[in-house]
Amino acid sequence: MKLLVTGGAGFIGSHFIRHYLSRHKKDQIVNVDALTYAGNLGNLHEARKNSRHRFVKADIRHAPAMTRAMRGIDAVVHFAAETHVDRSLLSADEFIQTNVQGTFTLVNAARLAGVKKFVHVSTDEVYGSIPSGRTSEKHLVDPSSPYAASKTASDHMARCVYHTYGYPVMITRCTNNFGPYQYPEKFLPLFITNALENKPLPLYGKGGNVRNWIHVLDHCEAVELVLKKGRAGDIYNIAGSGEWRNIDVAQKIIQLTNRSLNLLHFVKDRAGHDLRYAPDDRKIRRGLGWKEKRPFAKELPGLVQWYKDNEAWWQKIKAGSFKKYYKKQYKR
Repeated sequence: MKLLVTGGAGFIGSHFIRHYLSRHKKDQIVNVDALTYAGNLGNLHEARKNSRHRFVKADIRHAPAMTRAMRGIDAVVHFAAETHVDRSLLSADEFIQTNVQGTFTLVNAARLAGVKKFVHVSTDEVYGSIPSGRTSEKHLVDPSSPYAASKTASDHMARCVYHTYGYPVMITRCTNNFGPYQYPEKFLPLFITNALENKPLPLYGKGGNVRNWIHVLDHCEAVELVLKKGRAGDIYNIAGSGEWRNIDVAQKIIQLTNRSLNLLHFVKDRAGHDLRYAPDDRKIRRGLGWKEKRPFAKELPGLVQWYKDNEAWWQKIKAGSFKKYYKKQYKR
């Protein structure tokens, strides 16, 4: 199989490429990434040495480039997206252009090229906040942020191509990912690296927001399973086994880094901040046989150690343009 992966220089995409190449010794990957601020070829230092991996710098919004990229491709796994909620609150334009227009351009190019399968990777945030119970794949979408709204629209763009043309699109909606190489604007790497630097941990509101966490490799295995066994037109939720309040995660990070609770710094809650996500993933567990292997509580200490051991990787990022964004966002 020849697979096209978008966003392969990002956090989840790079993990998927490394994972897939290690498991499928005869398959090839074409990695399409625009290398925006969160794209980092350093995440692919091993894959770039592999003759079965080819990198193409291109923007998914550019139809001619996507048409060229589809030549000889058997399937597409679409990770590329603007993903950070806080950035979407400051400026939604890139989110609409990349997530909505880019997704339609990509899936349409795949359809016209006769690509046999298309997996669109989405998020549980499309369901909005849920105070109790769980959201199944049939739950009405109710996005709260510009980011979540753009991902909801991208889901609709992908599904409309399935409904209109019968093109075999499948959608995954995953909860919060954790693991190495995550860009340090996100909650876990920001809090871990700030703690290691003895800097404040900026916790929104009172820290009562609840999230479900899944290891990035468990997510990659789920996406791989949908690619291989998923049914055209279907949506698959993907989730970890536990729910955590943000304040409890922050306190655990402080404990693991041997820092003081005084580092907790409560900041004004962000607009439209969803209280709780809770996707019901029984469909992929029972229907496709997926299961979680790396629970959050067990893996968090190892993640903290990874950031301790790879300080040069995240220090370089935090010393660059991220520094200006961080100061603006949290008014440091």
